[in-house]
Amino acid sequence: MRMQKIIFADDDPEIRTVLRLLLTAEGYETVEAANGAEAVDALDEAADLVILDINMPEMDGFTACSEIRKVSCVPILFLTGRSQDSDKTLAFSLGGDDYLV
Repeated sequence: MRMQKIIFADDDPEIRTVLRLLLTAEGYETVEAANGAEAVDALDEAADLVILDINMPEMDGFTACSEIRKVSCVPILFLTGRSQDSDKTLAFSLGGDDYLV
């Protein structure tokens, strides 16, 4: 049985470290990305979940979500500090599956 693969993108290295430690401790294979472009590049058929921050350099989470939706129906979770309803609405309209503040 293969490990489930989670790609996560956040420009904060401390958040990436915490996510990696928590997810690997639960038995997930993890792929870290420092921005949305890296997350899109890391996407492959083995990905089971993508976790995106919104505010990132080069490519933000909204754009990354839109790009991922062009090629994949993998579940996308937004994990962000942005709590405005307009951000949540945009995330879901671009194809996000869940949104956690």
